Amino acid sequence: MKRRIPLRKRLLVRLLSVSALIAVCSVAATAWLAVTTTTSALKEEQGQDLAADNSILARLSGYAATHADWAGVRGTVRELAAETGRRIALTTADRTLLADSAPRGTPLPPAPAATVDPLRTDTYSETGAQLSGIDPRVAGPYRLPAKERAQLDALAARRKQCYERYGLQAGVVRTASGRPVVTLPDGTAPAGYGAAVCDDGRLNTPTPTESRALADLTDLARPCLGQAGLDLGGQLFLTLDPSGKDPFGGGYLVAKYTRAGQQATARAAQRCILTARRTQLEPYVAPVAELFLGIGDRSPSRFDMSPGNKAKVIGAAGLVLAVTVAVTAVVAVRLVRPLRALTEAAGAPPELHVRVPVTTRDETGILAEAFNDLTERRERIEAQRRAMVSDIAHELRSPLTNIRGWLEVVRDGVVEPDPPLLDSLHEEALVLQRIIDDLQDLAAADAGTLRLHREPLPAGDLLAQVAAAHRVAAGAAQVALRTEADAAAWLDADPVRMRQALGNLVSNALRHTPADGTVALGARRDGADVVLTVTDTGTGIAPEDLPHVFDRFWRAEKSRSRRTGGSGLGLPIVRHLVAAHGGTADAASEPGAGAVFTLRLPAAEPPGDEP
Repeated sequence: MKRRIPLRKRLLVRLLSVSALIAVCSVAATAWLAVTTTTSALKEEQGQDLAADNSILARLSGYAATHADWAGVRGTVRELAAETGRRIALTTADRTLLADSAPRGTPLPPAPAATVDPLRTDTYSETGAQLSGIDPRVAGPYRLPAKERAQLDALAARRKQCYERYGLQAGVVRTASGRPVVTLPDGTAPAGYGAAVCDDGRLNTPTPTESRALADLTDLARPCLGQAGLDLGGQLFLTLDPSGKDPFGGGYLVAKYTRAGQQATARAAQRCILTARRTQLEPYVAPVAELFLGIGDRSPSRFDMSPGNKAKVIGAAGLVLAVTVAVTAVVAVRLVRPLRALTEAAGAPPELHVRVPVTTRDETGILAEAFNDLTERRERIEAQRRAMVSDIAHELRSPLTNIRGWLEVVRDGVVEPDPPLLDSLHEEALVLQRIIDDLQDLAAADAGTLRLHREPLPAGDLLAQVAAAHRVAAGAAQVALRTEADAAAWLDADPVRMRQALGNLVSNALRHTPADGTVALGARRDGADVVLTVTDTGTGIAPEDLPHVFDRFWRAEKSRSRRTGGSGLGLPIVRHLVAAHGGTADAASEPGAGAVFTLRLPAAEPPGDEP
């Protein structure tokens, strides 16, 4: 019966579980690495792109702030493209190409990345902060001539020396218009540190050039202030930012409106001033342009992993590899240990009959149990082989000893070779011949070379032929021999081999049936089979001996006397002959009530009547 293995103990399930675990670990590690490294790379790339885009826009906005047109921008565009690895294209508002780092005819990206307008920008700041209007690099009419610049430089140097006397290490920086500004190293104004005596106001006083530009700005701002209800006949004063930072930026101009002693709100004034300042500076800057950005043809590979990400990949791969090796090693050891024990047991000498301990309930455990069963069967077969050799030697020794003894006495002249002696020697030779024939039949059956000549055979005729052949022996033993056959019982069998099988059974029954007993041969149809029986009223077979009646050289009488038993090969031959016909042979008995030998063979249909 095939043993059912629990699902969790099956070798296939365990291997699949290990593979699934390794796959899950690998997928999880890969997904984690992909998410983390890709996210990090994307963030880094986005930061780099944003920084590069801002740098490009700032450079181009600076160009526009210092040039009245885009005529010479091609060199700047090519330089920026080479530095950033990006494609850079500038067009007018109606998409007329001004400059492009890509070859002529290359289509533009679908949408512009930004608008280059130095009068309306919030992307440029030297400190990184956003501005809310005009690029501070636009100087326009506020650009100082050399003479005024020299005068302001002298004032700035005098103020710097004043600050240094008070322990302030100030420096001088120059704005886009050329005006010097005194600041501390951290960019703050020194005036907030208590050195007010150094602020004489002369450095922050507008120069003639700046005064003219401020007057023009006042004229440009006045209509806007009037529309806002702020210019009602009063006077608008524009002064420089006292801190000196971006003195003409829209956020630093101080606007004061005075009427009837009231001060107008500076916020509304600042809006008007910013609008007027854009109008004032517009002739000095390049026209508004659209900026297109793309990936350059010679740009380096993107998303290069950082050393940290590479370390993560190597670490995760090493961890997955270590887990895989560990799990595989554990499973392999558990699988190989019983297989190694099986290999060692299989290679042991046959006489040791080594058995393997069964430690698991999976396929390996079942294999170990099957190996142990095979070892036990091999042990039994080995014992049967030794017993068979001994039995064959014993069976052949007895008639050969008799023949040799009589021949020696005849040779020595002790006994004359008279007919009774010759008959005895002939009988012993027949015994030898019968044993050899039986062994030859068994050998042919074992090798599968036993030839059968099948033909339709009525079971009644077969029984009659066997009974006729043993009628004399039955009479000598004073045993009644009877037959009873069903007319519908037909066999497709070899008549000679079937007579041999039934003859062996009848001979065995006659030997074990006492005088006045009965041996009955029967045949009947049982569905698709024909059942042949040989029943005797002899002494029967003991229950412990019944399973061995078809073993070779087995006898219930252990003395091996031919008066109580034959060679011990008749019943094994019966079983082999019946098996060659596709049938079975069984024995049943009760001690003192005789024995019944049953042969069950496939039936054949009786042939039809001759026309």
